Amino acid sequence: MIPTLLAALALQAAPAPDPCPVDRDAMLALGIHAFDQDMNGGWRVLAQRPGCEGRAADLIRDYRAFVQARTAILYWHEAQLRANLGETEAAIALMERARKPEDAAWNFYVDASIAFLRGDRAALARAREGLAGVPAPEGFREQVLPNGYRVRWPMNLDVVDGLVRCFGRPYRDAYGSNECRRPEGTGGER
Repeated sequence: MIPTLLAALALQAAPAPDPCPVDRDAMLALGIHAFDQDMNGGWRVLAQRPGCEGRAADLIRDYRAFVQARTAILYWHEAQLRANLGETEAAIALMERARKPEDAAWNFYVDASIAFLRGDRAALARAREGLAGVPAPEGFREQVLPNGYRVRWPMNLDVVDGLVRCFGRPYRDAYGSNECRRPEGTGGER
């Protein structure tokens, strides 16, 4: 009986394994493209694990500070993770820092996302209209990426349409669900 009791106590005393392990030093050593844009590496691998989005958002924050990068996309991806977690005010503050002075289409996308998070349907509609009206840059051509995603102009209009279509739902759903972004009968973007 004593060995069984000791085994039970040992199990109780042992810390649970970390569900979100990450080699922080290795991540901080990555170049920005490998850290942020590798769809099968960098912070994305961590964010895809259930319950690890908060740790991934913190990793992006730490990476940004470590490399002293002020790139809009790092603010943006941390903001999206924070929005998924329901950290609305933090997400909005980060999105504001993700603006690009030279990129009207991107800024309308930022405006639309912030309006959605604030629950401001009129501002969301204005931002959507602004994005839809931005002329394509000279030489822009529709592309199909290796994953089958079709890049059309204006970029991110499908995302904004999802925010409009699923206004009032959690950001995670409106941004990521096929129901919101690619409703049946539209042909979608893939």
